[in-house]
Amino acid sequence: MAEAERMIVTEEAARWAALERRDPDADGHFVYSVRTTGIYCRPSCRARRANPENIAFHISCAAAEAAGFRACRRCRPNEPSRQARQAEAVARACRMIEASESAPPLADLARAAGMSAHYFHRVFRMIAGVTPAAFAEARRAARVADGLQRAGSVTEAVYEAGYNSASRFYAGAGARLGMSPRAYRAGGTGAAIRFAATTCYLGVILVATTERGICAILLGDAPDELVQDLRRRFPKADIQEGDPDFERLIAQVVAFVEAPATSLDLPLDIGGTAFQQRVWEALRKIPPGATASYAEIARAIGEPAAVRAVAQACGANGIAVAIPCHRVVRSDGALSGYRFGVERKRRLLARESGEG
Repeated sequence: MAEAERMIVTEEAARWAALERRDPDADGHFVYSVRTTGIYCRPSCRARRANPENIAFHISCAAAEAAGFRACRRCRPNEPSRQARQAEAVARACRMIEASESAPPLADLARAAGMSAHYFHRVFRMIAGVTPAAFAEARRAARVADGLQRAGSVTEAVYEAGYNSASRFYAGAGARLGMSPRAYRAGGTGAAIRFAATTCYLGVILVATTERGICAILLGDAPDELVQDLRRRFPKADIQEGDPDFERLIAQVVAFVEAPATSLDLPLDIGGTAFQQRVWEALRKIPPGATASYAEIARAIGEPAAVRAVAQACGANGIAVAIPCHRVVRSDGALSGYRFGVERKRRLLARESGEG
């Protein structure tokens, strides 16, 4: 069989499989028509399945209509998908939240989206990965973080961000900012970060710690670039090279990177948003030598539609190997982007599977 014919047969089989699953991810990639009814549908249409001999596939709605078929009134294939409509509704709600000085009531957000409050809450969490309240809280905290750099006082920044009580913000300020608000406002002044850089089989490795634990494990080609990356995070922090005791710590980390089947019995200062922490915790449950797809991680944390948000959380991870985002691959098993380079990801996976 010629290569072109094999590709056609493979694509046809994939379409039939998507149709059998009523796979919403296949929507927009093709439509199918039913000869006996004269209509065409999305792959995810919930209508009763027609006899296979009466089904034909088309690459687009226009192609199906050119063949004489009309759009299904149930799944409306010639209109934006339900997922697309929900995503747009959530995006509008996010813009409402961002534009409001205080968090809009759930009922107002749901009304603007044309949904009931209960259904909107579920859709928002499914798509955004967090609840509307958590998103609003994160946006307010971000406004405080931005305002701390220019406001006349911490209290002023807190109230400008929409908090009606300074004590409410201070209750969780350390978790949001990674340090006290005054230290954050001063660009990290007073925050002690110690680091050391050395080499390993992946190139240069930099390990940095706060008093809480390891806050960064960075991989790269040059020590100066990694140090600059660290300094960009907190330009006024007390960032210094570690003492001889610190050298022993970095030796532990390097030993772990060289043999990732072992455990790293050191505390981590993970930081991140609540959603990112859920993703990173799920990553830490993937055993060495195994991989998981972004979709599998999304399902593992109970957010099956938040695949893109999972990928973004993996990209935001700054603690290489200890939080093993290198073990996340695409659904087809192919390697995707990696913050520290796809080739390092390939070498890490080969090492863990005993091939490297």
